[in-house]
Amino acid sequence: MGKPGRPRRELWSFAYLAVRRLLSLVLLALRTSGSKEIEILVLRHELEILRRNQPRPCLQPADRAWLATLSRLLARERWSAFGVRPETLLRWHRRLVARHWTYPHRLPGRPPIGVELVTLIVAMASDNPTWGYQRIRGELLSLGHRVAASTIARVLKTHGIKPAPRRTSATWRQFLRQQAAGIVACDFFSVDTISLRRLYVLFFIHHGSRRVFLAGITTNPTRDWVTQVARNVTAELRDAGIAVKHLLRDRDDKFGPGFDAVWESEGASIVRSPVRAPNANVCVSRTPSAQLIPEGAALVKRALLEEELDFSPSGGVSI
Repeated sequence: MGKPGRPRRELWSFAYLAVRRLLSLVLLALRTSGSKEIEILVLRHELEILRRNQPRPCLQPADRAWLATLSRLLARERWSAFGVRPETLLRWHRRLVARHWTYPHRLPGRPPIGVELVTLIVAMASDNPTWGYQRIRGELLSLGHRVAASTIARVLKTHGIKPAPRRTSATWRQFLRQQAAGIVACDFFSVDTISLRRLYVLFFIHHGSRRVFLAGITTNPTRDWVTQVARNVTAELRDAGIAVKHLLRDRDDKFGPGFDAVWESEGASIVRSPVRAPNANVCVSRTPSAQLIPEGAALVKRALLEEELDFSPSGGVSI
């Protein structure tokens, strides 16, 4: 882009040259025809000398504009007097017309925002993690800055700042690590006896110590049975000195409102794992292998206790 004052200087230069040439024509009209012819011969000879010394003269924009204007007043067959090709004169004239009708150049899209405003947007988003794009836009509007929400989103994305809901929330892995001392997970697994009778085992595991609590074994787990087992397990956890803050379970229908009420009465919140996401509750996904074991619930429980249940941090599943 050229300098802002350059077109104005070219305009004044062209106006000065046009007035000077008009005054020369007026003086030329008052002279005799003989002196005019002699002066024309002198000027043509000087022009030939200049062309020999400098084949391509350096023309200013005002010179080009003046020659392009005169070319419209002279017949086409007389354009050889200009010293440039006719195509050049036509190109100069087209450029003169285009410059007359061309509006000031402006880049497409919204004008860029200043560095100070970008710094203010980043500071607002960093100091107020719960503010979204519209909230930041409203605060800027109260300060006298009109900025679109899409511009704010683009600025924050450029600086690596996430949207408001995900700006400070921890990931699932971070949640399990940070709250491991207060998380207890539960789930069912099944075993088959020698007589091919299936038994369902409800067990709980403490994330912090990886300690497993075999809560109950039954052939028909119901909501009432699960609720009663929950009451027994809460007492065992209190005796073990484990304060449960979060109970992690899946969305099995056997965990009814009564089961949740038992844990909520102990001050624990119910955290349901996402649908079809077994890795969300990975501690309980590593269960004892199903194999044929002796008949009877007592024998089943003793066999399960004797079976290798290594959930310790050194040999278990690490989160």
